[in-house]
This record gives sequence, C-alpha cells and structure tokens, in this order.
Amino acid sequence: MAARRAVGQALRAKDPDAERRARAQVNTAKIALGERGTPWWEQSDQEREIRWTTGLQQLKTDTA
Repeated sequence: MAARRAVGQALRAKDPDAERRARAQVNTAKIALGERGTPWWEQSDQEREIRWTTGLQQLKTDTA
C-alpha cells in the first residue's frame, strides 16, 4: 500500500519522476504477490517463496 500511496502523492505533486518510481514499486509488489506474471497456483512452494523474497528485497532496496 505504501507504493500505491506514493503514486497518489506523486500525482498530487505533479512529479513525473516520483510517479514513475512509485508505479515501478507497485509493479514489483504485484509481481511478488502473484497478481502479475506466473499465477501463484502454477508455482511450487519453493518458486513462490523465491518470488516473494526477491520482490521484498527489491522493494526494500528501492525505498532505501
């Protein structure tokens, strides 16, 4: 949700660079959650855990 809020803040501030970064974070979160890309039910437990872990690490790096 933090990334979604950041999109709204960027839009209100009319800051296209911040909007681009926030939308990229939303995309990363959606992929990690299985909303985009390979459906979670088509992945093994290990594949899902790797996707979640990778997505979380990327989000932490993006916000640092």
